[in-house]
Amino acid sequence: MFQLEQTKCSFLLCLGMSIIVCSVIYLRARISEESKPLLPSSCRSFSNECKDFFPITEEGSEWQRHGCEVEKYILYTPLQCSNLIRDLHFITTPLSSEEAAYPLAFIVTVHKELEIFVRLLRAIYMPQNVYCIHVDAKVPGEYQAAVQKLVSCFPNIFLSSRSEKVTYAGFSRLQADLNCMNDLTKSKIGWRKVVNLCGQDFPVKSNLELVRYLQSKEWRDRNMTPGVKQPVYMKYRTHLQYTEERGSVKGLGRKKHPPPHNLQVYFGTAYYALTREFVDFVLKSPIAHDLLEWSKDTFSPDEHYWVTLNHIKEAPGSYVNGGWEGDIRAIKWRDQEGFSHNGCKGHYVRNICVYGTEDLPWIINKNSMFANKFESRTFPEALDCLEQWHRNKVLSQTTVPIDPSWLLATLSTSSNSSYFNITAGA
Repeated sequence: MFQLEQTKCSFLLCLGMSIIVCSVIYLRARISEESKPLLPSSCRSFSNECKDFFPITEEGSEWQRHGCEVEKYILYTPLQCSNLIRDLHFITTPLSSEEAAYPLAFIVTVHKELEIFVRLLRAIYMPQNVYCIHVDAKVPGEYQAAVQKLVSCFPNIFLSSRSEKVTYAGFSRLQADLNCMNDLTKSKIGWRKVVNLCGQDFPVKSNLELVRYLQSKEWRDRNMTPGVKQPVYMKYRTHLQYTEERGSVKGLGRKKHPPPHNLQVYFGTAYYALTREFVDFVLKSPIAHDLLEWSKDTFSPDEHYWVTLNHIKEAPGSYVNGGWEGDIRAIKWRDQEGFSHNGCKGHYVRNICVYGTEDLPWIINKNSMFANKFESRTFPEALDCLEQWHRNKVLSQTTVPIDPSWLLATLSTSSNSSYFNITAGA
């Protein structure tokens, strides 16, 4: 009986030791697997059209993309922030003292295209800036969780404290920006100007170029809100009442009263670059408040609200005599085909071009701050190409050593070198 008990104890001891050893092996394997960078095996090759925009290289060399399945990475990889920042190639140091001294704020409103959003954020991200992300309240929980997962890894990126169910051309779109503006005023980062984006935008200028452009003689102390006095053919937007109903804007067939304070209504883009003082004016001024209340039942109020306020002398940084000045967006409108552009090489959605690769020369030559719009599923090569061209430009302008993890692609040559080897120390 004693021998049986002794055998039983020995068995349990061996079993316990085996479990401990197996657990240690499993955990080490898991940690090792989690710390591996994304593999490039499933990356698309750059199209032949793309290569015209990359630096001239020796014959036989190829640009090889790395870690390109960003949507799968965000959705399915266990969260480990140091790995995420490295594997998704986020830049982690200000690239010049000039940029560090002029932090920017960004408002990004998103509701779909998770992959493009991640790539957009990666392209505009700098540690000295601050970013407010407004996620449409209608998005699936998985999307919301994915954005929250990404944002949680950065001290200078946050979700808007209040989310709207955004309707195209509705007041909710304007309110989403205002929610972020209110949050940004509480940021400890001393941002100088705020720029708004949607999830299908992509930068053309580098952060350094943005800083220099926004500090140029014309814009140093001014807000950028391209627009003109409201044309007669646009008056239906503010002369009649509208409401948001089941995800769309419906006309009520009732006339509106004139705008408050005898304001002249202007018509322009929904995009802007605003001074911090102007944002304070928007949030605190009775004039801005009254115009906002009046705008709640108008059509696409974000296309008149900012530009109207920027044309009154009481507003800080106002541009009273301004028109369409300001290269905020490269957009191909269908009705401007043959005049301002040579046609859309992708396809039109709501009369705006979704870019194809053959649109890139026009985008790059126009050199606006940003381009709109892109789709990752219909024309993925266009974004691949612009993204790599943009990152090459950003890294070519840096005054600090380049971390190898910042490279979206490396140049494979007979000597197995990288285009940025000397600077990166790779």
